[in-house]
Amino acid sequence: MKNAVNWFEIPVKDYDRAKQFYATVMGSKITDLPMPEDNMKYGVFEYDEDNNGVGGAIIEGEGQNPTTDGATIYLNGGENLDIALNKVEANGGKIMMPKTDIGQFGFIAQFLDTEGNRVALHSIL
Repeated sequence: MKNAVNWFEIPVKDYDRAKQFYATVMGSKITDLPMPEDNMKYGVFEYDEDNNGVGGAIIEGEGQNPTTDGATIYLNGGENLDIALNKVEANGGKIMMPKTDIGQFGFIAQFLDTEGNRVALHSIL
């Protein structure tokens, strides 16, 4: 096993709003993969499929409920966490834990997205 996590899904209530938020904050394209048979909207974050990169998506549909409870997903904050973190509140999110030094492992921060999910960022700088 190369990675402890293979895939993640972030539940959303307003797909278009969440897609705009994450695309802007993460500076990443989100590719639509609708699932009309399940009446779900699904958008995949960019990731390195060729090198077993860990990917994930936002998902809107029945039973997909944003939450501040449960597992914490750490998204890649890039080379400098400040770049993504500075976009959170300007795009409708709220910083829950500011950039925090975790020593040799870099930096982390947590935010509340536009949908009500607690999500985190990690970076080396």
